[in-house]
Amino acid sequence: MKTTTALVLSCLLVAAPPMVQTAAAQSSSAQAPAISTATQQFITQVGISDLFEIASSRLALARGTDAQKGYANQMIEDHGKTSSELRQLIVVRGLKIDIPSQLDSAHQGKYDQLNNARGEDFHALYASQQVAAHKDAIALFQRYAQDGDLPELKDWAAKTLPALNHHLEMAQKLTGPTIGARTAK
Repeated sequence: MKTTTALVLSCLLVAAPPMVQTAAAQSSSAQAPAISTATQQFITQVGISDLFEIASSRLALARGTDAQKGYANQMIEDHGKTSSELRQLIVVRGLKIDIPSQLDSAHQGKYDQLNNARGEDFHALYASQQVAAHKDAIALFQRYAQDGDLPELKDWAAKTLPALNHHLEMAQKLTGPTIGARTAK
């Protein structure tokens, strides 16, 4: 009898930590603030945008012009920073949302197209994709800065806009007369 009681008690003691962890997880998820669909979409789109900027810029480091390589280094650094800031906001605010770790199908298609391009075709495509991506990002951040429902995220979006505008200006310079122009051999 003592052996059976001891066995049952030891099983309960071993099982107790997972039960306590489950209860703690349930109570913390109950305390996590609910977020709107608009906020979820903003966070997801920012995450995917940063992933695309970083991945495409890594390609540019290997295949781009000197100007594109300099730009690409800046994009990797700056978009890595925005991803880090977004993660920090999510943690500090206690939001229950994951930032994407993979490109969506639309961005994957753009990346694949860029990955398959070579030479002048790569240079022209990288420049045009960067211009388009930053125009999209600026519109996304402006919308959330104006209409978002999470004050900390609205402030962050507004504070990030000047850097995105600067990125767009830099990207537009990459599309200068030599980019996309074929050189005669």
